[in-house]
Amino acid sequence: MEKHLNLTLQVWRQKDAKSEGTFVEYTAKHISSEMSFLEMLDVVNEDLIRKGEDPVAFDHDCREGICGMCSMVINGRPHGPKERTTTCQLHMRSFSDGDTITIEPWRAKPFPVLKDLIVDRGAFDRIIAAGGFVSVPTGSPQDANALPIPKQNADLAMDAAACIGCGACVAACPNASAMLFLSAKVSHLGLLPQGQPERYSRVREMVGQMDAEAFGTCTNHGECEAACPKGITLETIARMNRDFIKASLTYRPEAVGGGAG
Repeated sequence: MEKHLNLTLQVWRQKDAKSEGTFVEYTAKHISSEMSFLEMLDVVNEDLIRKGEDPVAFDHDCREGICGMCSMVINGRPHGPKERTTTCQLHMRSFSDGDTITIEPWRAKPFPVLKDLIVDRGAFDRIIAAGGFVSVPTGSPQDANALPIPKQNADLAMDAAACIGCGACVAACPNASAMLFLSAKVSHLGLLPQGQPERYSRVREMVGQMDAEAFGTCTNHGECEAACPKGITLETIARMNRDFIKASLTYRPEAVGGGAG
């Protein structure tokens, strides 16, 4: 049943990357419980625009829980109070009339705030560019069943590929570690036949780029798994660690292509 809520919002406002930010209080009145969280912010912004004030800047794109752009910390939790739910798929029925909601950006050194709730997640792009790809020989496409894949591997690869790169794992981790994101990207390629040629060079290069971006180390808090809206598990980190150890022990820089044998 639809209800209407009156809420108090404590929103992080920051003019740009060089400015200091602060929380600013806003009121959100007559908000439908059936609105999404982003729709609620749209209403608040429309009111700010009518008053001649600068609207709250936040990232969004698909609003279908697919792209990962809608990332923000809501009452201390990345993406808010519901498990396996992105901010855009969080509905206001998860809150009560009279609630105070604190909204802030990801808090991690590798994710500098650009404005208000928007952060620069280019570090993730650079990690992917370091090795998150497969070599695809040119020529005629193969038949769909030309490369048999064990069902267990296919299922695990699909589970890892569900990662949308939102960065909730980094925001939730006390160390701002990117290991869950990285391991998902390494796993979904490393589990498939197409990903084998670069399997060990991939993990080596991507881990190296993660370290260069100044993400923290994993100390098994498990907060990343709890915050992940797609349910990526710590098993992917264990799988990546095994590949990284093998890559480190077998890497031969003199080998053609730099791959690990």
